[in-house]
Amino acid sequence: MNPFLEIGSTGLTRFGGWIYEEWLKDLQGQKAIKIYKEMRDSDPVIGAILFAIKMLIRQASWRVEAGGNTRQDEEAKEFLESCMKDMSHSWHDLITEILSMLVFGWSYHELVFKRRNGDSRDPAQKSKYTDGRIGWRKIPIRAQETFYQWVFDEEDGGIKALKQMPPPDYRIREIPIEKSLLFRTESRKGSPEGVSILRTAYRAWYFKKNIEEIEGIGIERDLAGLPVAYVPLELLNPNATTEQKAVLSLIQRLVTNIRRDETEGVVFPAEELPDGRKTGYKLSLLSTGGRRQFDTTDIIERYDKRIAMTVLADFILLGQDKVGSYALASSKTNMFSLAIGAILDSIQEVFNTYAVPRLFALNSFQGLSGLPVLVHGDVESPDLKELGDYISSLAGAGFNIIDDEVENYLRQVASLPQKPKEGLGKRLYLPARIKQSVDDDRQEFIKAVRELREAVRKAMEV
Repeated sequence: MNPFLEIGSTGLTRFGGWIYEEWLKDLQGQKAIKIYKEMRDSDPVIGAILFAIKMLIRQASWRVEAGGNTRQDEEAKEFLESCMKDMSHSWHDLITEILSMLVFGWSYHELVFKRRNGDSRDPAQKSKYTDGRIGWRKIPIRAQETFYQWVFDEEDGGIKALKQMPPPDYRIREIPIEKSLLFRTESRKGSPEGVSILRTAYRAWYFKKNIEEIEGIGIERDLAGLPVAYVPLELLNPNATTEQKAVLSLIQRLVTNIRRDETEGVVFPAEELPDGRKTGYKLSLLSTGGRRQFDTTDIIERYDKRIAMTVLADFILLGQDKVGSYALASSKTNMFSLAIGAILDSIQEVFNTYAVPRLFALNSFQGLSGLPVLVHGDVESPDLKELGDYISSLAGAGFNIIDDEVENYLRQVASLPQKPKEGLGKRLYLPARIKQSVDDDRQEFIKAVRELREAVRKAMEV
């Protein structure tokens, strides 16, 4: 048996370049893209959720960590940092475009490179730098609305390329995966399309949308009344003349278009002739009396909550029912922040797995311990009061922070500059109990500090 031979398959349901994993036909292919776009652009709750996610992720900082401690590693780190700042678009704009994967399940970006030859008129060479290296020119999105089909590798089922048909010429373009970055919310059977975070909210959104439309129609009819037109019986006869059918059609259009607006008004035959004879024509408005059996506001609010719950964002609705507590809100926002952190992790992983290695493959860096990596910051800043109390306790116990990792972490969470590289080198591995929150009991705390001092002494002797 050849251990390198792939025998099985992921079982992805696909035909040609299209994927049919979704059981609901309205959420397959281009139909899904149109519906998710409508959900994103028209629903206030979904809009609030996506705005909250986008703003929290945009405010998260990004930094580069070297792959080692050598001078070459530091140069590689500085090069990657310069590439992030030397694109035709900002890094935060790129992150915002990537977040379209939340709505559609995936986001496809093409890697476009350039030769860094300073202030050149040629966009393929224009750069802030003149080192002649190859950097990122831009990493633009290939919009989901322009998607035509996927190109699969028939040997192993992997993705080879994306075909798009974008305006204005609507010419089919094939973008190979080797020149692209594919971001997904999650992977199911290796599908390149991922899963939209709005998928489980679709049912609630669908019913909510229809109820709101019915509610609007009902309000309009309550204001205007239900128009009813009485016509002579001969107009309803199947054997009516062409003129009679035309009159009936005109009256039908009239009653269906009655609205309360600035152009309201009706021209209609009189009910009686001057001699008192009935014409058979009459127009009246039936008003609806009493209160409806169902409160549509409660129903719509219920669907709003379900939509928010699907992405752990129901905290945005707290207080609207005049209930809720700070502790509950804090717990829900913490869960929401953890989910956002996972989104950032997935974006970070794609860059470090594909974008960074491809960039350094085009540039010569000798003697690297490892490639530098992109690292995202925290979504929420730590409570500096609690952190300050902790540091004060350490200082009060006579503890001097001499471990580089701990000191740089404390600098980072307090938004302070990192410690200069001079003096970096030895790594100190702290006892597990120190890494946890400090015990309230003073005796236990003093004991932990003594253990830390002993660990420092042993590390310095090495």
